Amino acid sequence: MKAIPKPRPGGIVRFGKRKAKRDDRNLMFAALLKAPPALPAEYDFDVAHHGIPTPMFGNDQYGDCVIAGRAHQTLRFEKAEQNKLIAISDNDVLHEYFGETGGTDSGLVVLDSLKEWRKQGWLAAKRRYKIKAFAQIDQAKRSEVKRAVFMDIGVGLGFTLPNAALTQFYAGKPWAVVGGKAGQPNPKNGHYVYVPGYTKSGPVCVTWGRKQQMSWAFLVKYCDEAYAIIDAIDTAKKKRGLDAGKLDAFLAGLRKAKLAATKRAAARAGGGHG
Repeated sequence: MKAIPKPRPGGIVRFGKRKAKRDDRNLMFAALLKAPPALPAEYDFDVAHHGIPTPMFGNDQYGDCVIAGRAHQTLRFEKAEQNKLIAISDNDVLHEYFGETGGTDSGLVVLDSLKEWRKQGWLAAKRRYKIKAFAQIDQAKRSEVKRAVFMDIGVGLGFTLPNAALTQFYAGKPWAVVGGKAGQPNPKNGHYVYVPGYTKSGPVCVTWGRKQQMSWAFLVKYCDEAYAIIDAIDTAKKKRGLDAGKLDAFLAGLRKAKLAATKRAAARAGGGHG
């Protein structure tokens, strides 16, 4: 990739989630869950770990929301792992974003970007960070979202936001369902956020430089993809709540399938030269 392109003028907020990609082979989060924990009525990682910032990470100038969300998760996971805030810069986020897009400000497909994160990792604060796996959440099931958040598993949500969401955001109000044209999902408003908490009203995400409350009804109506993003099963919460054996078996199956595909491709290539 060459130099980061100049930002578009007049930046306040930008969208950058491309149309959701479906894959029936995705691991389902529900398949990993063991006995349900007693969930508190409200929980926020940022309350338990004070002083975590909410940078814009360039999402007022570029459509890099998918990588900005990744950066917000990485900040929190490494706060828990290293007990310190790592210095993720805007340049770290933009370098990864334009590396994945090929140098154009075109937005990203969430599923493709998650696969890249798992396979290659990304360079942040002079260190490469990978995730162990990701699993699809049924966003219509409130308990799945709450369990993932409470277990301190990364929760990434993709939305087709209505125009009303911008009006609500600028006014400092929660995202809520409204009627009329302004309340219809707008295909131009694809957006990705990281969710570190929930209240009785609904999830709390980090986006566009601050925390944003939404209602549970808003989540169901406008969210078109949701993922639990697992860096490792290395805490008491995760060990109690997740079936590590099932996850490892799924990942082993992926590696086996990839190896088999590589061998088939090599065999075809060899046959073509015979």
